[in-house]
Amino acid sequence: MAMRADTSMTIRMNRDVKQEAQQIFSNLGVDMTTAINIFLRQVIYYNGFPFDVRLEVPNPETRKAIENAEKGIGMSRAFSSVSELMEDLNADD
Repeated sequence: MAMRADTSMTIRMNRDVKQEAQQIFSNLGVDMTTAINIFLRQVIYYNGFPFDVRLEVPNPETRKAIENAEKGIGMSRAFSSVSELMEDLNADD
């Protein structure tokens, strides 16, 4: 059952992004309006973005932990057995 459009939306975007997206949608057999409607319906279905949205660059805390690990800062020593590890964990500092 097709739903009739009862509102419109105006958005601004980079011209190159629009042209590249339109070409891809055309290859898929849909127009920009249909593609945006599909996206918005997926947002509703998933109650959020229908794909991961994240920064690939580690945050400052993670970056610091990586640096410390590379320098051996805050790292525990190697243990030859579980009992040796437990002994170290239970030692009074």
